[in-house]
Amino acid sequence: MPETSSELASNVRLAPYTTLRVGGPARTFQEVTTDAEFISAVAGADDRGSPVLLIAGGSNLVIGDEGFPGLTVHVATRGVDLEPADAPDGVQVLARVAAGENWDHFVAQMVSDGYSGIETLSGIPGSVGATPVQNVGAYGNEVAEVIESVEVFDRHTREAKLLAAADCGFGYRSSIFKKDPTRWLILAVTFRLAQRADSVPIRYAELAKNLGIAPGDSTKPIQVRRAVLNVRRHKGMVLDIDDHDSWSAGSFFTNPIVAPDVAASLPGDAPRWPTDDGQVKLSAAWLIEQAGFSRGWSIRPDAPASLSHKHTLAITNRGQASADDVVAVARSVRDGVEARFGISLHPEPSLIGCSI
Repeated sequence: MPETSSELASNVRLAPYTTLRVGGPARTFQEVTTDAEFISAVAGADDRGSPVLLIAGGSNLVIGDEGFPGLTVHVATRGVDLEPADAPDGVQVLARVAAGENWDHFVAQMVSDGYSGIETLSGIPGSVGATPVQNVGAYGNEVAEVIESVEVFDRHTREAKLLAAADCGFGYRSSIFKKDPTRWLILAVTFRLAQRADSVPIRYAELAKNLGIAPGDSTKPIQVRRAVLNVRRHKGMVLDIDDHDSWSAGSFFTNPIVAPDVAASLPGDAPRWPTDDGQVKLSAAWLIEQAGFSRGWSIRPDAPASLSHKHTLAITNRGQASADDVVAVARSVRDGVEARFGISLHPEPSLIGCSI
Protein backbone atom coordinates (compact mmCIF):
# COMPACT_ATOMS: atom_id res chain seq x y z
CA MET A 1 0.00 0.00 0.00
CA PRO A 2 1.30 3.52 -0.72
CA GLU A 3 2.20 5.76 2.15
CA THR A 4 -0.55 8.16 3.15
CA SER A 5 0.16 11.86 2.90
CA SER A 6 -1.51 12.75 6.18
CA GLU A 7 0.70 13.07 9.22
CA LEU A 8 0.87 10.81 12.25
CA ALA A 9 0.72 12.22 15.77
CA SER A 10 1.32 10.52 19.13
CA ASN A 11 -0.55 10.53 22.43
CA VAL A 12 -3.46 12.65 21.24
CA ARG A 13 -6.29 13.03 23.76
CA LEU A 14 -9.42 11.47 22.32
CA ALA A 15 -11.98 12.99 24.70
CA PRO A 16 -12.37 16.20 22.63
CA TYR A 17 -13.22 14.09 19.57
CA THR A 18 -16.28 12.57 21.25
CA THR A 19 -19.61 14.12 22.23
CA LEU A 20 -19.34 12.52 25.68
CA ARG A 21 -15.95 14.19 26.24
CA VAL A 22 -14.29 11.18 27.89
CA GLY A 23 -11.42 8.96 26.78
CA GLY A 24 -7.69 8.63 27.19
CA PRO A 25 -4.98 9.16 24.56
CA ALA A 26 -4.43 7.48 21.22
CA ARG A 27 -1.00 5.89 20.87
CA THR A 28 -0.95 7.17 17.28
CA PHE A 29 -3.44 9.46 15.58
CA GLN A 30 -4.03 10.32 11.94
CA GLU A 31 -6.57 12.57 10.25
CA VAL A 32 -7.59 11.60 6.72
CA THR A 33 -9.33 13.85 4.21
CA THR A 34 -9.55 11.60 1.13
CA ASP A 35 -10.69 8.03 0.54
CA ALA A 36 -7.16 7.14 -0.62
CA GLU A 37 -5.65 8.41 2.63
CA PHE A 38 -8.33 6.60 4.62
CA ILE A 39 -7.73 3.25 2.91
CA SER A 40 -3.95 3.62 3.03
CA ALA A 41 -3.88 4.49 6.73
CA VAL A 42 -6.06 1.55 7.78
CA ALA A 43 -4.53 -0.99 5.40
CA GLY A 44 -1.06 0.02 6.59
CA ALA A 45 -2.08 -0.50 10.22
CA ASP A 46 -3.58 -3.87 9.30
CA ASP A 47 -0.29 -4.86 7.65
CA ARG A 48 1.57 -3.95 10.85
CA GLY A 49 -0.92 -5.84 13.03
CA SER A 50 -1.92 -2.62 14.79
CA PRO A 51 -5.49 -2.23 16.09
CA VAL A 52 -7.49 0.58 14.48
CA LEU A 53 -10.13 2.91 15.92
CA LEU A 54 -12.21 5.06 13.58
CA ILE A 55 -13.62 8.39 14.79
CA ALA A 56 -15.64 10.88 12.75
CA GLY A 57 -18.36 12.67 14.73
CA GLY A 58 -17.64 10.70 17.90
CA SER A 59 -21.31 10.72 18.90
CA ASN A 60 -21.93 7.05 19.62
CA LEU A 61 -18.69 6.23 21.35
CA VAL A 62 -17.35 5.66 24.85
CA ILE A 63 -13.55 5.43 25.01
CA GLY A 64 -11.91 4.06 28.14
CA ASP A 65 -9.64 6.14 30.33
CA GLU A 66 -6.55 4.21 29.22
CA GLY A 67 -7.14 5.40 25.67
CA PHE A 68 -6.53 3.34 22.55
CA PRO A 69 -3.32 1.32 22.09
CA GLY A 70 -3.20 1.39 18.29
CA LEU A 71 -3.92 3.82 15.45
CA THR A 72 -6.89 6.17 15.74
CA VAL A 73 -8.07 7.47 12.37
CA HIS A 74 -10.08 10.67 12.35
CA VAL A 75 -12.29 10.54 9.25
CA ALA A 76 -12.58 14.07 7.83
CA THR A 77 -13.57 13.34 4.22
CA ARG A 78 -15.98 15.80 2.61
CA GLY A 79 -18.34 16.00 -0.35
CA VAL A 80 -22.04 15.94 -1.25
CA ASP A 81 -22.89 15.09 -4.87
CA LEU A 82 -26.47 15.12 -6.17
CA GLU A 83 -27.75 13.23 -9.20
CA PRO A 84 -31.36 13.19 -10.49
CA ALA A 85 -33.05 9.79 -10.30
CA ASP A 86 -36.01 8.49 -12.23
CA ALA A 87 -38.96 7.47 -10.08
CA PRO A 88 -42.56 6.53 -10.92
CA ASP A 89 -43.98 8.63 -8.08
CA GLY A 90 -42.21 11.95 -8.60
CA VAL A 91 -38.83 13.65 -8.73
CA GLN A 92 -36.10 11.98 -6.71
CA VAL A 93 -32.41 12.57 -6.16
CA LEU A 94 -29.49 10.33 -5.35
CA ALA A 95 -27.23 12.09 -2.84
CA ARG A 96 -23.74 10.60 -2.53
CA VAL A 97 -22.23 11.85 0.73
CA ALA A 98 -18.69 11.35 2.00
CA ALA A 99 -18.40 9.44 5.27
CA GLY A 100 -16.84 12.33 7.17
CA GLU A 101 -19.61 14.83 6.43
CA ASN A 102 -21.59 16.09 9.41
CA TRP A 103 -24.94 14.29 9.39
CA ASP A 104 -27.14 17.17 10.57
CA HIS A 105 -25.51 19.62 8.17
CA PHE A 106 -26.45 17.25 5.35
CA VAL A 107 -30.03 16.93 6.65
CA ALA A 108 -30.33 20.71 6.89
CA GLN A 109 -29.07 21.11 3.32
CA MET A 110 -31.52 18.55 1.91
CA VAL A 111 -34.53 19.98 3.75
CA SER A 112 -33.58 23.51 2.68
CA ASP A 113 -33.32 22.35 -0.95
CA GLY A 114 -36.82 20.86 -0.82
CA TYR A 115 -36.06 17.16 -0.39
CA SER A 116 -37.93 14.85 1.96
CA GLY A 117 -37.04 11.55 3.60
CA ILE A 118 -34.65 12.36 6.45
CA GLU A 119 -36.28 15.35 8.15
CA THR A 120 -37.30 13.30 11.21
CA LEU A 121 -33.60 12.42 11.67
CA SER A 122 -32.64 16.06 12.27
CA GLY A 123 -30.38 16.99 15.15
CA ILE A 124 -28.66 13.62 15.47
CA PRO A 125 -24.97 14.29 16.13
CA GLY A 126 -22.25 12.43 14.28
CA SER A 127 -21.09 11.72 10.76
CA VAL A 128 -22.83 10.41 7.65
CA GLY A 129 -20.57 7.34 7.60
CA ALA A 130 -21.76 6.30 11.05
CA THR A 131 -25.45 6.27 10.16
CA PRO A 132 -25.52 2.88 8.38
CA VAL A 133 -23.56 1.21 11.18
CA GLN A 134 -26.30 1.69 13.75
CA ASN A 135 -29.08 2.01 11.19
CA VAL A 136 -29.70 5.33 12.91
CA GLY A 137 -33.34 6.05 13.57
CA ALA A 138 -35.64 8.45 15.38
CA TYR A 139 -39.32 9.36 15.53
CA GLY A 140 -40.48 6.38 13.51
CA ASN A 141 -37.90 6.45 10.71
CA GLU A 142 -34.53 4.79 10.03
CA VAL A 143 -31.80 5.61 7.53
CA ALA A 144 -32.24 2.13 6.01
CA GLU A 145 -35.48 3.42 4.48
CA VAL A 146 -33.60 5.93 2.29
CA ILE A 147 -30.16 4.38 1.81
CA GLU A 148 -29.59 3.37 -1.80
CA SER A 149 -26.06 2.01 -1.41
CA VAL A 150 -22.92 2.15 0.71
CA GLU A 151 -19.40 2.44 -0.69
CA VAL A 152 -16.95 0.41 1.37
CA PHE A 153 -13.43 -0.93 1.50
CA ASP A 154 -13.28 -4.56 2.58
CA ARG A 155 -10.28 -4.94 4.89
CA HIS A 156 -10.37 -8.73 4.51
CA THR A 157 -10.22 -8.89 0.71
CA ARG A 158 -8.57 -5.47 0.16
CA GLU A 159 -11.28 -4.53 -2.34
CA ALA A 160 -13.48 -1.49 -2.76
CA LYS A 161 -17.12 -2.52 -3.08
CA LEU A 162 -20.54 -0.99 -3.61
CA LEU A 163 -23.13 -2.59 -1.36
CA ALA A 164 -26.81 -2.20 -2.12
CA ALA A 165 -29.02 -1.46 0.87
CA ALA A 166 -30.35 -5.03 0.73
CA ASP A 167 -26.81 -6.33 1.27
CA CYS A 168 -26.21 -4.29 4.43
CA GLY A 169 -28.22 -6.50 6.81
CA PHE A 170 -30.13 -3.60 8.31
CA GLY A 171 -32.13 -4.30 11.45
CA TYR A 172 -33.07 -2.42 14.59
CA ARG A 173 -29.91 -0.43 15.42
CA SER A 174 -27.93 -3.04 13.53
CA SER A 175 -26.16 -3.83 10.26
CA ILE A 176 -23.35 -5.98 8.89
CA PHE A 177 -21.05 -3.06 9.69
CA LYS A 178 -21.91 -3.22 13.38
CA LYS A 179 -21.77 -7.02 13.52
CA ASP A 180 -18.31 -7.15 11.93
CA PRO A 181 -16.71 -3.82 12.89
CA THR A 182 -13.13 -4.76 11.93
CA ARG A 183 -13.99 -5.61 8.32
CA TRP A 184 -15.59 -2.60 6.68
CA LEU A 185 -14.49 0.97 6.03
CA ILE A 186 -17.48 3.07 5.02
CA LEU A 187 -16.28 5.58 2.43
CA ALA A 188 -19.58 7.14 1.31
CA VAL A 189 -23.32 6.63 1.52
CA THR A 190 -25.85 7.30 -1.22
CA PHE A 191 -29.38 8.27 -0.18
CA ARG A 192 -32.52 8.31 -2.34
CA LEU A 193 -34.66 11.31 -1.42
CA ALA A 194 -37.85 12.75 -2.90
CA GLN A 195 -38.41 16.34 -3.99
CA ARG A 196 -41.86 17.15 -2.69
CA ALA A 197 -43.77 19.63 -0.57
CA ASP A 198 -44.90 17.06 2.00
CA SER A 199 -42.81 15.38 4.65
CA VAL A 200 -42.70 11.68 5.32
CA PRO A 201 -45.77 10.52 7.32
CA ILE A 202 -45.28 11.38 10.98
CA ARG A 203 -45.68 8.10 12.87
CA TYR A 204 -44.43 9.23 16.28
CA ALA A 205 -47.29 10.49 18.43
CA GLU A 206 -45.26 13.01 20.45
CA LEU A 207 -43.86 14.60 17.30
CA ALA A 208 -47.28 14.66 15.60
CA LYS A 209 -48.74 16.39 18.65
CA ASN A 210 -45.92 18.94 18.60
CA LEU A 211 -46.73 19.62 14.93
CA GLY A 212 -50.47 19.83 15.56
CA ILE A 213 -51.30 16.97 13.19
CA ALA A 214 -52.64 13.44 13.59
CA PRO A 215 -50.21 10.49 13.63
CA GLY A 216 -49.75 9.30 10.06
CA ASP A 217 -50.31 12.73 8.52
CA SER A 218 -47.68 14.86 6.78
CA THR A 219 -46.70 18.51 6.79
CA LYS A 220 -43.84 20.59 5.36
CA PRO A 221 -40.36 19.02 5.82
CA ILE A 222 -38.95 22.26 7.23
CA GLN A 223 -41.66 22.31 9.90
CA VAL A 224 -40.83 18.71 10.81
CA ARG A 225 -37.15 19.56 11.12
CA ARG A 226 -37.87 22.52 13.40
CA ALA A 227 -40.18 20.43 15.58
CA VAL A 228 -37.69 17.57 15.83
CA LEU A 229 -34.90 19.95 16.85
CA ASN A 230 -37.21 21.48 19.45
CA VAL A 231 -38.11 18.09 20.92
CA ARG A 232 -34.49 16.91 20.89
CA ARG A 233 -33.24 20.11 22.56
CA HIS A 234 -35.89 19.68 25.26
CA LYS A 235 -34.41 16.22 25.91
CA GLY A 236 -30.80 17.40 25.80
CA MET A 237 -30.20 15.47 22.58
CA VAL A 238 -28.81 18.35 20.51
CA LEU A 239 -25.13 18.94 21.24
CA ASP A 240 -24.49 22.23 23.05
CA ILE A 241 -21.05 22.85 24.54
CA ASP A 242 -22.62 24.99 27.29
CA ASP A 243 -25.23 22.39 28.28
CA HIS A 244 -23.84 19.39 30.19
CA ASP A 245 -27.11 17.56 29.63
CA SER A 246 -26.03 17.30 25.98
CA TRP A 247 -22.55 15.91 26.81
CA SER A 248 -23.56 12.35 26.14
CA ALA A 249 -23.25 9.49 23.67
CA GLY A 250 -26.93 9.79 22.85
CA SER A 251 -29.28 7.09 24.05
CA PHE A 252 -27.09 4.78 26.10
CA PHE A 253 -29.36 1.73 25.93
CA THR A 254 -31.32 0.27 23.05
CA ASN A 255 -34.99 -0.51 23.47
CA PRO A 256 -35.06 -4.23 24.35
CA ILE A 257 -36.84 -6.66 22.05
CA VAL A 258 -38.37 -9.55 23.96
CA ALA A 259 -40.68 -12.53 23.55
CA PRO A 260 -44.43 -11.85 23.86
CA ASP A 261 -44.68 -13.68 27.20
CA VAL A 262 -41.98 -11.44 28.68
CA ALA A 263 -43.82 -8.34 27.49
CA ALA A 264 -47.10 -9.72 28.88
CA SER A 265 -45.51 -10.01 32.33
CA LEU A 266 -45.02 -6.24 32.55
CA PRO A 267 -47.62 -3.82 33.93
CA GLY A 268 -50.38 -2.91 31.50
CA ASP A 269 -49.13 0.67 31.06
CA ALA A 270 -45.68 -0.43 29.86
CA PRO A 271 -45.15 0.89 26.32
CA ARG A 272 -44.75 -1.91 23.79
CA TRP A 273 -44.65 -2.25 20.02
CA PRO A 274 -44.97 -5.52 18.06
CA THR A 275 -42.13 -6.25 15.63
CA ASP A 276 -42.34 -7.87 12.21
CA ASP A 277 -40.87 -11.13 13.52
CA GLY A 278 -43.44 -11.65 16.28
CA GLN A 279 -41.37 -10.18 19.10
CA VAL A 280 -42.18 -7.10 21.15
CA LYS A 281 -40.10 -3.93 21.47
CA LEU A 282 -40.16 -2.25 24.89
CA SER A 283 -39.24 1.25 26.04
CA ALA A 284 -35.84 1.28 27.75
CA ALA A 285 -36.65 4.71 29.21
CA TRP A 286 -39.85 3.39 30.82
CA LEU A 287 -38.02 0.40 32.30
CA ILE A 288 -35.28 2.65 33.68
CA GLU A 289 -37.74 5.06 35.29
CA GLN A 290 -39.93 2.28 36.72
CA ALA A 291 -36.83 0.65 38.21
CA GLY A 292 -36.34 3.79 40.31
CA PHE A 293 -33.91 5.85 38.22
CA SER A 294 -35.22 9.35 37.71
CA ARG A 295 -33.87 12.13 35.52
CA GLY A 296 -30.58 13.41 36.93
CA TRP A 297 -29.95 10.25 38.97
CA SER A 298 -26.34 9.78 40.01
CA ILE A 299 -24.43 7.41 42.26
CA ARG A 300 -23.81 10.25 44.71
CA PRO A 301 -24.83 13.93 44.75
CA ASP A 302 -21.45 15.23 43.60
CA ALA A 303 -20.79 12.50 41.03
CA PRO A 304 -19.29 13.80 37.77
CA ALA A 305 -21.59 11.61 35.65
CA SER A 306 -25.36 11.20 35.89
CA LEU A 307 -28.46 10.44 33.93
CA SER A 308 -29.54 13.46 31.94
CA HIS A 309 -31.78 15.90 33.78
CA LYS A 310 -33.96 15.91 30.64
CA HIS A 311 -34.02 12.27 29.54
CA THR A 312 -33.30 9.03 31.41
CA LEU A 313 -31.84 7.27 28.36
CA ALA A 314 -28.76 9.50 28.23
CA ILE A 315 -25.77 9.31 30.58
CA THR A 316 -24.10 12.69 30.79
CA ASN A 317 -20.70 14.11 31.64
CA ARG A 318 -21.22 16.94 34.12
CA GLY A 319 -17.89 18.47 33.09
CA GLN A 320 -15.14 16.40 34.68
CA ALA A 321 -16.32 12.81 34.26
CA SER A 322 -14.07 9.91 33.34
CA ALA A 323 -15.12 6.89 31.32
CA ASP A 324 -15.16 4.90 34.57
CA ASP A 325 -17.68 7.38 36.02
CA VAL A 326 -19.95 6.91 33.00
CA VAL A 327 -19.62 3.13 33.11
CA ALA A 328 -20.50 3.09 36.81
CA VAL A 329 -23.80 4.84 36.11
CA ALA A 330 -24.53 2.48 33.22
CA ARG A 331 -23.88 -0.61 35.34
CA SER A 332 -26.11 0.62 38.14
CA VAL A 333 -28.98 1.30 35.74
CA ARG A 334 -28.56 -2.00 33.90
CA ASP A 335 -28.43 -3.98 37.14
CA GLY A 336 -31.41 -2.13 38.59
CA VAL A 337 -33.61 -2.83 35.57
CA GLU A 338 -32.60 -6.48 35.54
CA ALA A 339 -33.32 -6.84 39.25
CA ARG A 340 -36.73 -5.19 38.89
CA PHE A 341 -37.96 -6.74 35.64
CA GLY A 342 -35.56 -9.54 34.72
CA ILE A 343 -34.81 -7.76 31.43
CA SER A 344 -31.27 -7.02 30.27
CA LEU A 345 -30.48 -3.64 28.77
CA HIS A 346 -27.73 -3.49 26.15
CA PRO A 347 -25.58 -0.43 25.41
CA GLU A 348 -26.12 1.38 22.13
CA PRO A 349 -22.74 3.18 21.88
CA SER A 350 -19.54 1.39 20.91
CA LEU A 351 -17.49 0.78 24.06
CA ILE A 352 -13.73 0.99 23.40
CA GLY A 353 -11.42 -0.14 26.17
CA CYS A 354 -14.27 -0.33 28.69
CA SER A 355 -17.39 -2.41 29.27
CA ILE A 356 -20.44 -2.66 31.45
